[in-house]
Amino acid sequence: MTANDFIPKKTFKNSKNGSVTWESPSNIALVKYWGKKENQIPANPSVSFTLSGCKTNTKLSFSKKKTSNDFSFEVFLDNEKKDSFKPKIDTFFKRIVQYVPFIKNYHFVIETTNTFPHSSGIASSASGMSALALCLMSVERSLSEVEIADDYFNQKASFLARLGSGSACRSIEGDLVVWGKHNEITNSSNLFGVKYPFEVHENFKNYQDTILLVDKGEKQVSSTVGHKLMHNHPFAEQRFQQAHNNLSQLIRVFKDGDLNAFINIVESEALTLHAMMMTSLPYFILMKPNTLQIINKIWAYRNQTKSKICFTLDAGANVHVLYPQNESKQVIEFIKNELVAYCQNGQYICDQIGFGAKQLT
Repeated sequence: MTANDFIPKKTFKNSKNGSVTWESPSNIALVKYWGKKENQIPANPSVSFTLSGCKTNTKLSFSKKKTSNDFSFEVFLDNEKKDSFKPKIDTFFKRIVQYVPFIKNYHFVIETTNTFPHSSGIASSASGMSALALCLMSVERSLSEVEIADDYFNQKASFLARLGSGSACRSIEGDLVVWGKHNEITNSSNLFGVKYPFEVHENFKNYQDTILLVDKGEKQVSSTVGHKLMHNHPFAEQRFQQAHNNLSQLIRVFKDGDLNAFINIVESEALTLHAMMMTSLPYFILMKPNTLQIINKIWAYRNQTKSKICFTLDAGANVHVLYPQNESKQVIEFIKNELVAYCQNGQYICDQIGFGAKQLT
């Protein structure tokens, strides 16, 4: 498919007002995407676990305007008006208006809440932008003069979400989602995320993700800036090829249930992501001393117990602790006894693999 396939071919029905509510989860990349081209196109493919508990609930109310010359919307987080969110959503609307042209005809009220604490250090852009994209697709479905099939609905929602936040395109479905063109993965695309199409071993069912909140402050370098620093990065091409190779290896790992190989790939990907940050110009470090303390504790515990625990990192200091469901009791005890001391205010969130977004109303 091309981007033009998401431009509506028919006019829309005239509707005065309405509302729709979606909840959409966050996700955690196993193979990381770092670096992007124009129009939010990834420089390399990625694959992620969709999460279950960490999600955004968004209600979108719409009312017909008298004129259609500009965007009109209000944003609320936890019932509190958030004008500081408006510039990002205005940029998002500018990017998507050719694909959902009706948005200029309506005034929108966006009411959103997160299941995880605001300013917890967990990025809400993936869950938030995917929830908003899904709401807009439900509005399009209600206004469309032709029936919109579910597959097209999900693809276009992912396509729109990507234009708000790249990783948001991986939050529409679950439990494993691939974003970015890869030669071995059927129908993979740079334009939207697709459900992982191959066999997945029982070892990866109900996989657990406990998120250790090491630093809840604002990052000193945003992901947007970090992605741009991959342009002319001395190791960029090698990194992009590494991501392709690791995704190829994961196809076998997911089929065979090889947890040791899974650990090696996932931890290497996390450390490579941060190595790219430390070797860019200007260089920067998003890990904190406590991030490294946790990593070393996990390595020591794994060596002592032969556990299949591992870690991954996003573009920040927090640590995602990944482990099979059958180790939950032991790993949670280890986290409480050994790792919570390195979390800000002792905070952590227990989550697991989920299966995508859900419409509530």
